[in-house]
Amino acid sequence: MPIVEDAGRFAAPPDGVTPRYVEHLRTADISVGTYSIPAGGVDGQSPHTEDEIYVVTAGRAVFVDAGGRVAVGPGDTLFVAAGAEHRFVEVSEDFAVVVVFGPAEYSRG
Repeated sequence: MPIVEDAGRFAAPPDGVTPRYVEHLRTADISVGTYSIPAGGVDGQSPHTEDEIYVVTAGRAVFVDAGGRVAVGPGDTLFVAAGAEHRFVEVSEDFAVVVVFGPAEYSRG
């Protein structure tokens, strides 16, 4: 059974401020990575063309989408449909999520 190494481990960005995404696995149908946002960082992501699952592994933040706002922390799992505006705000602790894209990120045009 293969283990996806380092998935969900917070990785500080080189500049200490900008969120960092590291892809760990990619196939035609799925990709898995870790998205890290340092405490106080700003999540400037745009909607993706693929569905996403986020699993929070570290830190605390507030998730915002068209449905509203919800505080999230370790163990919380979120689903984001392709094309939906969303972001993490109020990042109060170094924050990390495992991100699963289906199909693989950027595989749809």
